[in-house]
Amino acid sequence: MAPRSVETAGPLETESLGGELAALLSDGDVVLVRGELGAGKTTLVRGAARALGVSEAVTSPTFAIGNRYRAALGTVSHLDLYRLAALEQEDPALLEDYLGPGRIAFVEWPKDGAPELAGARISVTLTHRGGDRRGIEIAELADGPAEGGPA
Repeated sequence: MAPRSVETAGPLETESLGGELAALLSDGDVVLVRGELGAGKTTLVRGAARALGVSEAVTSPTFAIGNRYRAALGTVSHLDLYRLAALEQEDPALLEDYLGPGRIAFVEWPKDGAPELAGARISVTLTHRGGDRRGIEIAELADGPAEGGPA
């Protein structure tokens, strides 16, 4: 996948882009989602989750660390690591139920260097561009599985 840079004009376009991103994902994939507060991270994840078959409300897991949703392919995990200082200080099993086979995971506020996230395949960065506009950069990570290969 070639890096992609997009500007959306509002939440509906950001959700739609999430749906397009979902079409690139497969079992076991991890997507790192970065951006300042209010940049549209959860909006993008909501669009991806809908495209993956999630029918229930997709909300920010800020106070719960993570939410899991049933989807056509298995489970969609949505994590928010904002409140964690560093994963090294947490129980090593903290993310086990959210990552791995049978799941596609979206991780907001990922911690750099966290071994649990080393296999992440895609990075998405959202930035404010004034009003409801958002700049969105999507890139495949070098450490992730090769496109079309096992996830």
